[in-house]
Amino acid sequence: MTFSASFHPTPELLAMLGECERRIGVTFADKSLLYAALVHASSADHRLASNERLEFLGDAILGAVVCEMLFWRYPEYLEGELTQIKSSVVSRQTCAKAGEALGLEEFLILGKGMSSHATVPSSLVAGAYESLVAAIHLDVGAEAAKEFIERSMGPEIELAVAGESERNYKSMLQQVAQRDFGATPGYHLLDEKGPDHSKCFKVAAHVGEVRYPPAWGRNKKEAEQRAACNALCQIRGEEPTFAAE
Repeated sequence: MTFSASFHPTPELLAMLGECERRIGVTFADKSLLYAALVHASSADHRLASNERLEFLGDAILGAVVCEMLFWRYPEYLEGELTQIKSSVVSRQTCAKAGEALGLEEFLILGKGMSSHATVPSSLVAGAYESLVAAIHLDVGAEAAKEFIERSMGPEIELAVAGESERNYKSMLQQVAQRDFGATPGYHLLDEKGPDHSKCFKVAAHVGEVRYPPAWGRNKKEAEQRAACNALCQIRGEEPTFAAE
């Protein structure tokens, strides 16, 4: 069964699709599904012949897979933190980054008006990425789609988690302290050095009577974040991330 009625497999088109399969690491039984995932509305006879419906499905599949990945990989994260990371990962910007890393812009089938542009708009690459997720799901199966997402989105998830953690060490420490110790953390300014226009601050976090390894920062806010990170490390039995001296 051919998925797309406009699919006419010329040798040139099949060669292009084969290179796309090699690039994404997935082989399609129904090449017309892969073709449909790459057809932008600007080159389709009508909107139903474009990749927009696949994009709709792929967006939902991507969201579900990323949520499951985050759920199992980060058991210490609360719902709000997981939601923020998921929103970052499944954004158009991140889908475009994942698609561009695969070079999907080389395979997009565009109308004359779009193909005359010097560069392919990132929004088109993002849509193609989501469409590919759906096409893989439909043709090869749910597990193959999940593996594709894990391969292509794994680095983006790690970046999002690292960024979210760096911004929220104090929030994470507060949640851990209240959950495990029934107390709210506090912060002590222990030292400061440098001229007035370029001071550094040394701060230690404490929970109850327990004081954790201090950290230096370029301002009090950064020092408190780093002190909270060191506290979390000690609570987990790990070495402090930031030096005390």
